[in-house]
Amino acid sequence: MRKYIIPLMAIAVVGGGVAFWFLRRSGGEVVAFRTETLDRGELLATVGGTGTLEPEDVIDVGSQVAGLIKEFGVGTDGKPIDYGSPVNSGTILARIDDQLFAAKAEQSRALLRSAEQKVAQAKAKVDQAVANTKKARADLKQSVARSNQSTRDYTRLKNLKTSGSVSDTEYDAARSAFEINEAGIVVSEAAIVQNEAAEADARAAVADAEAAVATAKAGVLQDEINLGYCTIKANVTGTILDRRVTIGQTVQASFNTPSLFLIAKDLKRMKVWASVNESDIGQIRVNQPVRFAVDAYPGETFRGAVNRIRLNATNTQNVVVYTVEVMTDNTTGKLLPYMTANLSFEVDRRTDTLLVSNAALRYRPAAALIASSDTPSAKDAAGEKQKPGQGVVWVQEGTKLRAVPITTGLTDGTMTEILSGDLAPGADVVVGEAQSGSSAATAQNPFAPKLGGSRR
Repeated sequence: MRKYIIPLMAIAVVGGGVAFWFLRRSGGEVVAFRTETLDRGELLATVGGTGTLEPEDVIDVGSQVAGLIKEFGVGTDGKPIDYGSPVNSGTILARIDDQLFAAKAEQSRALLRSAEQKVAQAKAKVDQAVANTKKARADLKQSVARSNQSTRDYTRLKNLKTSGSVSDTEYDAARSAFEINEAGIVVSEAAIVQNEAAEADARAAVADAEAAVATAKAGVLQDEINLGYCTIKANVTGTILDRRVTIGQTVQASFNTPSLFLIAKDLKRMKVWASVNESDIGQIRVNQPVRFAVDAYPGETFRGAVNRIRLNATNTQNVVVYTVEVMTDNTTGKLLPYMTANLSFEVDRRTDTLLVSNAALRYRPAAALIASSDTPSAKDAAGEKQKPGQGVVWVQEGTKLRAVPITTGLTDGTMTEILSGDLAPGADVVVGEAQSGSSAATAQNPFAPKLGGSRR
């Protein structure tokens, strides 16, 4: 039986407390209502977000050659390049030891000179082959002339031989000369073909030599470019955000270009990469006004506008977040890269509109507090959640409450716009209740401990 004693005692205590509370309320204790007065004002609805300040453009300056950092350049402030140094486009940031690259470039230049000499030699051979071809053509003309002469002589002696006026010796000599000159024509023609072939070979040699010159020039250009890469220059005007190397450090350029300096192009304009929840992204639009604050300047508000909504959302533990770029002016220079910003995106604004607090819209009285003359639908509304765009507020009539249905509009989370309803500026609506003689916001729990040691 002992195991039932403690539960029975607890039930008795709770039941006695509940009975005591109902007896006090039925004893005529008066409920005091807390009210607020409706008024017109300005309402701004916002969507919150957090983000990080970034320069508008960040240039990562690297090295395309490997070597030892020999020295740093000088910024526009006259000081060696370091964190925060201002630079112009073309400012020398650092120099890499260039001895090996200079030697390689000089070797390529020597190879180019050798290739150019071979071109000159090949062209000289072409000239010689052309001259030989011209001589062969001239020899052919001579051979043709001699052949023609010997042909005439042989024909004449051949005719005279029949009359017996020409000796056999003279006839044989004329015939031999004719045959020799005929063969000379063939030899001259062959010489022309041979010299023309030699001329073609010489011209091909010139083409090969000229191709070798082009290759050598490309090698010189490549080596001179690599030599130029030993001088690291800024390609934009801006400010050095980060210096990632020191003098004496060896830069290893492999598949990935090593990063040496990080340059912010223009710190007078900044952007905020803000994270916005997927439930709020539908209220964000381009050119939308944005207000934000940073911890470095408490109480100061900065302004900007939405520049871009990125589509590559991130999903972390089933929470989808979009990145929104917000552009802001930083001519004062107060905003620094990578500060944390707390943003408010201005969704919509109302001016001179009737406002009611969300506390009044959330208040639901007990059925015993509703005026008996009120409609059953209003009594039902006291225990139901209203549909979007609809609401109920309560006004006091004596010791009872009367429901006033309203149509709601824009809200900022604290106040809500009243679009329509039987209410006017200056009307008092109930936001809560307290037992008479108590300062509590709502009816107190009889079982809650009393602070301060006072008793009722």
